[in-house]
Amino acid sequence: MQIHSKQSLQHLQARIFELFTKDTTYTFDTFLYLLSVEIRNFLQVQQCGVYVLDDWEGGFHLNANHKDDGMQWLESFSVHDISFEGSNILHKGEFVNPLVDREASDRSFSVIPLIEDKLYGFFVIQHHSFREMDQQLLRSVRIEVSKSINKVRVVFAALEEKQKYERLYKGTSDFHSTNHSEDVLQQVIQTVKRVYPQFHYYLLLSQDHTCQADLPVKSLTYNKEASSQASAQAYLMGELQIEDSEERDESVLYAPLKGKQGVYGVLQVVSSQLLYFTEAQIEFFDLLSQDAGNALENAQLYQQSRRLNNDLQLINSTSKHLNSTMKLTDKIAYVADRIDQSFGADEVGIILFENESHTSFDILEGSSAFFESPACHSLITKVDRDLVKNDEAVFIGDLTMRLEESFEYHSLMAVPMTDHEYLDGLAIVLHKEPYYFSFDSFKLLQSLVHHSTLAFANSMLHEELERTVITDYLTKLHSRNYLDQKVEHHLNKDKRGHFLLFDIDNFKKVNDTYGHQIGDDVICQVADIIQNTIMDKGLGARWGGEELAVYLPGLTESHAYHLADSIRSTIAVETNPSVTVSCGMASWRSSERPDVKQIVKDADQALYVAKEYGKNRIVVSS
Repeated sequence: MQIHSKQSLQHLQARIFELFTKDTTYTFDTFLYLLSVEIRNFLQVQQCGVYVLDDWEGGFHLNANHKDDGMQWLESFSVHDISFEGSNILHKGEFVNPLVDREASDRSFSVIPLIEDKLYGFFVIQHHSFREMDQQLLRSVRIEVSKSINKVRVVFAALEEKQKYERLYKGTSDFHSTNHSEDVLQQVIQTVKRVYPQFHYYLLLSQDHTCQADLPVKSLTYNKEASSQASAQAYLMGELQIEDSEERDESVLYAPLKGKQGVYGVLQVVSSQLLYFTEAQIEFFDLLSQDAGNALENAQLYQQSRRLNNDLQLINSTSKHLNSTMKLTDKIAYVADRIDQSFGADEVGIILFENESHTSFDILEGSSAFFESPACHSLITKVDRDLVKNDEAVFIGDLTMRLEESFEYHSLMAVPMTDHEYLDGLAIVLHKEPYYFSFDSFKLLQSLVHHSTLAFANSMLHEELERTVITDYLTKLHSRNYLDQKVEHHLNKDKRGHFLLFDIDNFKKVNDTYGHQIGDDVICQVADIIQNTIMDKGLGARWGGEELAVYLPGLTESHAYHLADSIRSTIAVETNPSVTVSCGMASWRSSERPDVKQIVKDADQALYVAKEYGKNRIVVSS
């Protein structure tokens, strides 16, 4: 190798300065490769490779550009074969004596250390001659190379730090630009992968958080057994944790996604190469997780407010319908349909118990198909007997774990419908998937069922009051006022009709002989016979005292007379004590429509004639 002059060394300095100041964007690895080319050309050697200490990996790093340049020999070059111990290289910066390549005897290598307070790298040159190279020249080259690498390392470190925080700023801006939790988590993963692509990332979330399938989500366990784990500590304490595993040869960082009101998950960072996380890396993940936690909290609060608003709208619209004049059966069907639509349930059942012991129950109209099958009876009994305690609602993620036999439905919500005077029932919602319903859905169902229960009870009370108004309290037949209204309706609509007025013969004698209580019982017996005979062919009512009336719309006169005579004959045989009745019958046709007063008057006059002519008979008004 020829001895280079001072001017040639200055030329090397100029070339290195040109590399350093060149207005071209390239990486630190690219700079090292270009520097190695300049050293090779300057020393006129066959090859040159630059190694730099990587604090992160704990070893010397050869960049990939050398390998792409056909320098495969550097891959097989064992850095560990170079022993710096026991020599004065760390103190004086002397280069190591030439080494002989084991594969080719015509090659020799020299290793020139790069030292700045401590050894931070070296460059290796390959040449054919075993003759020692000019040590003074190599010292000069080493000094120039050390200076340039140190300066460039500082510049590139600053640029890398700047780029890292620019990405962090952009990532946090993206976090807060969305109102959806899943979008925030997507941005978190994308940001950390852009900044540190060499790591593996996972999101540790609780089971009640559902995410898209492409997110790297793991279930977060924080029970007593796992309380000592770093992941559990990060979640419970809200502080960043680091876990080193020599067995798996990896380090794991857990950064809690912490907002102002709580911790919403943990970002897990896994490295299979890292000996330790640097302070810069820890600071970066700490800042990112805090921003991500605040953004996730804001998104969840926004989603929660939207959900609460939708829940209120659901309850308000449901209450509006339930407070309308709908029939009870229509209200029950409406509520079952809203539950089905709002919770995405597979099955919805509304059950009313018929006695206090709950041994019998009625499946209300509007319940889904499963509750019409025999299989539901066993489930209802088990839920009511074993799960519902003290009228408390039940929320079960996996029902099969609570039942002895297998069951196709896993998720269950059951809410009692209790109004101590008018209503005692149960609303049951099922789904085949385990843990399908959220706790928020459970709370909404409780509120919905509570409002529905009040509406159902009010409807039952209203219908009972209506029945009281139109029903005679003793005989359970219709009241006289209700019959008057119905007769007037039929007189205006039908083509024909018949009004029957019955009177119990010698009823005063019954009261005098047996007492008024037996007398009332006789009236009830007569009323039952009338109702069982006419069934749906007409309307029966208590007209007053021992008088009872029947209106038969649409029948022929002979058919009406036959029903009246059947009532008369049956009463004479089946009452106890035995009584008879007299009947006056008045008929009409559309050709000459009477009013209500007239048809009642005609029937009353016919009844009077029946009484006069011996009783226990039917007289038809002319």
